[in-house]
Amino acid sequence: MQTKNIQLIKACKRGNQKAQMQVYDRYCDAMFVVSRRYLNNTEDAKDAMQEGFLKAFLNIENYTETSTFGAWLKRIIINQCIDAIRKNTFETKSLETENLQIIEDDNWQFEDSITKTQIVETIEQLPEKYRLVITLYLIEGYDHEEISEILNINIKTSRTQLRRGKQQLQDLLKTRYNEARY
Repeated sequence: MQTKNIQLIKACKRGNQKAQMQVYDRYCDAMFVVSRRYLNNTEDAKDAMQEGFLKAFLNIENYTETSTFGAWLKRIIINQCIDAIRKNTFETKSLETENLQIIEDDNWQFEDSITKTQIVETIEQLPEKYRLVITLYLIEGYDHEEISEILNINIKTSRTQLRRGKQQLQDLLKTRYNEARY
């Protein structure tokens, strides 16, 4: 599978449209799920995903095998969604909880009775700067260096916004779901 993927990417770099369609078919479902985590409705998410794929294919020469193609593409899709949010063209949407995994974090604890859906619904109530950092860190699994690049903020700001966002999130969860504070 890895060899076939490398061959497809090389063909894409040569401008092979059939290879581009195969790459699109291989990754579109996963990238759509990523888009839906950030954008309000299906059509907006599809548009952002399409734009992201277009950017990826136009800039595929910049892809190096230091990371997987899927990770590289995911970052482009997330950036496209964040650009859309920043331009206020779209409203943010409830994160899809299907296949959602919240990253383990020593400074983040919550009652086992609180569901992922409840956490995601509560994340949506946070101010945008906290919501984006928390989503990128706890759900997407990016580190502060990557978040600072994606959001064009410095690393210290990313850490501060994550700390403050987690505090607000825990306070909201405590209020909404009677969570005991740790």
